[in-house]
Amino acid sequence: MTDDVLANPGTDTPMTKMAYGDLVRMAYFVLPGKGRRVYRLAIARRIVDGTARGARDRSPAGYARRRTRVLRRAMSPSRRLRIGLGPWLRALPAQMPDPVLTAALAKLDPDVRVAYVLRHMEGLPRYAVRDQLIELRVRDPWPVIRAADTVPPPSARRPERFEPALMRPVRPRSVLPLVTATALTGVLGVALVLTGRDEPPIAAPPLVSAAPDAWTRARTLDAWPARGDLAHDRTFTTRAASAWTTGPDGSQRPGGTVRLLYAGRLDGVPVTLMRRGDRLARYTPGGLDVTVAGTDPSAPIALGGGRYLLAPWDARPETLAGAPLATSDGVTAPARAATGCGRGPLFHLGARTVGDLGGPRAAVLTYHSPAYRPARTDPPARLGAEGQKFWNRLACLTRPSRPVSAALAWNFWSGRLPHGGDHADWVCTRLTHPTGAATARATLLTDKDRATGPCDARRPASGTRWRAPSGRWYYLAAAGRGLVPHAEGVRRSTTSDRLLVAPGARSAPVTVTAR
Repeated sequence: MTDDVLANPGTDTPMTKMAYGDLVRMAYFVLPGKGRRVYRLAIARRIVDGTARGARDRSPAGYARRRTRVLRRAMSPSRRLRIGLGPWLRALPAQMPDPVLTAALAKLDPDVRVAYVLRHMEGLPRYAVRDQLIELRVRDPWPVIRAADTVPPPSARRPERFEPALMRPVRPRSVLPLVTATALTGVLGVALVLTGRDEPPIAAPPLVSAAPDAWTRARTLDAWPARGDLAHDRTFTTRAASAWTTGPDGSQRPGGTVRLLYAGRLDGVPVTLMRRGDRLARYTPGGLDVTVAGTDPSAPIALGGGRYLLAPWDARPETLAGAPLATSDGVTAPARAATGCGRGPLFHLGARTVGDLGGPRAAVLTYHSPAYRPARTDPPARLGAEGQKFWNRLACLTRPSRPVSAALAWNFWSGRLPHGGDHADWVCTRLTHPTGAATARATLLTDKDRATGPCDARRPASGTRWRAPSGRWYYLAAAGRGLVPHAEGVRRSTTSDRLLVAPGARSAPVTVTAR
């Protein structure tokens, strides 16, 4: 694929020869640091040449989209890029980048490499790097940016920029004659084979969707109908299913029937959402993402760009302020958390509040205040202002390693810490996963938040060592309403208002229980 804009050095657009060189440089340093530099640079140029979209790249927005495509392919390059590299190897510049730069970046994770290149080679501001990482589907960009900022600058002997005059798109020789000959040979071969035996053609991957009214009879994930303006485009949806069910060698991967949930255009990009068992696949012409997401019948599914596909019976979502949230064909308008980390409460669905905790599906968020008393049954309740405030803080501290379907935050103790300490809140956060398993951890929220170990979300209690403003060390423990904390392993402790305080900085293990 060629780029007619780049072929004209006089075109005064973002996609000049210098911009082409910038894209090649970004791809070069984001690629995994393996192999010889000549092959690395040839692959980088092939990636950039393969992402050209002609006139659509002429605007700044088009350049930004192309940069996303380049970075995504460079982060996880296909092995097929090494096949037929001749035209790109013949067009390499005389001067190669310093190997010190490559060696320094090779030690970093791909997303940290991207952040480093954008921040320290391209000079982009932190907010622009954050937006780019989100476009690359990095769910938690701020820790990635901070990790990139801590990388010491390598002591390169030569500048990392390529020679702009030699950075031009590579136009490999047309393969049409070869393709034509190969096709004719293939037709003759198939004809000869079919003459000897009658074999049926390979069937397209099975792709099914529920009836439009199936959800009125059963509220299951299997009853979600296929929605979107491309749901009946069999060419596009079959291509998406093939990308998921067909291996690199053309063989069928084992698995059950693929269910189509959505196929449509989002911000002009065709997107397909499919499900097989507990896995979801999101397909665009740029690639395929597969995640384990469970089979919850009602959890909204992230489509990208802050949009969510809702269950067909959740027809009227509301913003956190209570205003209607627009939907189209089951897809919400962009809804993003009001946090710097990009995670947190998103919108209301009936009596529930759902939020983004970094997984493929929105999780139901609930909150208990310090005055909460456990009941036999706790019906779903929307987050109020206090609950939203807490979850905006907790969501950025919560980094689950697997998808979450529901999350509870119980602020089981709130008050002023002893001996001149500030106000603090002790929270037990329980995460329920699609498999039904649950984990709960306690966090002491102060000016310096700290994790304080596991907790029981039904009888919360937790403890930690704490340094008072005077510099003296104490052991603190607290328990939920109606309970008294007890710490085994400390001496001379006192308890007041459900807060246990014991002096000393002993390192002996302490066991905290609630009575």
